[in-house]
Amino acid sequence: MTTDLVLVSTLAPGVACVRLNRPHVLNALNLALRRELAAAFARCDADDTVRVVVLAGGERAFCAGADLAEYVDADPLEIAGRDMGRLWDAVGGCRKPVIAAVRGYALGGGCELAMHADLIVAGTSARFGQPEVSIGLMPGGGATQRLTRAIGKFRAMQLLLTGEAIDAGEALRCGLVSEVVDDAAVEPRALALAKQLAALPVLAVRSIKEAVLESMAGTLDAGLRFERKSFQLLFATSDKTEGIRARLEKRPARFAGTPPGGDDSR
Repeated sequence: MTTDLVLVSTLAPGVACVRLNRPHVLNALNLALRRELAAAFARCDADDTVRVVVLAGGERAFCAGADLAEYVDADPLEIAGRDMGRLWDAVGGCRKPVIAAVRGYALGGGCELAMHADLIVAGTSARFGQPEVSIGLMPGGGATQRLTRAIGKFRAMQLLLTGEAIDAGEALRCGLVSEVVDDAAVEPRALALAKQLAALPVLAVRSIKEAVLESMAGTLDAGLRFERKSFQLLFATSDKTEGIRARLEKRPARFAGTPPGGDDSR
């Protein structure tokens, strides 16, 4: 399915790609793009044939941030009326693993969008930052929370308060991205990871994602209780029995609903 601002395609069985498509403005997030992006993620989340989502931009930019033309004359009531939280939540609340494939600029809302993913594969050209302070604003898409959890208070404070950007190597060193590869390898590597995840038991993968996100939302004790309960519930799944039997019998596992060609033989 194709729309003007967001392109949705199937990269492999079980793997969908959601691509930002405003290259003339470096994929800047206007309200129309945000709405199409949220709708695309809602569809992927509801589609049982989709197991993993790759979130991509373009060669020059993953996303250069908000479209400032829509901000310059906006007042607080208008901004509140846009209900941005609902649009962000469609991405962050996706039950399937999301892999961001980042080349070029990921600044402001673009950096925040990448941080809504579960894995970030960055190219050597990638640049991450939250420059909102330089225009008299602050992040509004989660950076004060997600960036701090990802890289710690003091490094996050430095980036948020100065508005400076960091390159892919520094992003990897401070824990903001999962791995760095050559630009040409970013999307192939994201696809390889997505195919690997799509071949795994869907309920186990979903439970792991939920438990990790729970750890960011509450106390350690609450997170541990959530993990234990999820662990126990997975014993009711056929994938648990198949996975253990396959390991004991030294053969590839055949999980329920695994896309064609997928197995657990890695």
